[in-house]
Amino acid sequence: MGAHIVPPQAASPPSNLPPAQVARIAQAARDFEAMALGQMLQPMFDAVDTSKGLLGGGPGEAAFRPMLVNEIAKHMARHGGLGLARPVMAQMLRMQEAAGNNRSAE
Repeated sequence: MGAHIVPPQAASPPSNLPPAQVARIAQAARDFEAMALGQMLQPMFDAVDTSKGLLGGGPGEAAFRPMLVNEIAKHMARHGGLGLARPVMAQMLRMQEAAGNNRSAE
């Protein structure tokens, strides 16, 4: 078996927000990327003929397929994904910092 290689996680952009808030924003950005990946993967899985597969398809397999797609998407996002999480996080940080600056200027 080959070694499992996890790409290095990019450092989060600098921010003047509290670390707990930055962590919540980072998680939201990762969740967004996983959701986007799931939306991209779903049509691929819809096109697979499961009746000839190991488990034979059927309503039980169809019921669990969305969960499988979501877990595959989460795994992909945790291991580099498409690179969406970092720019989404950067934009979310800018928006939160701007909102905080606007509140303090009032």
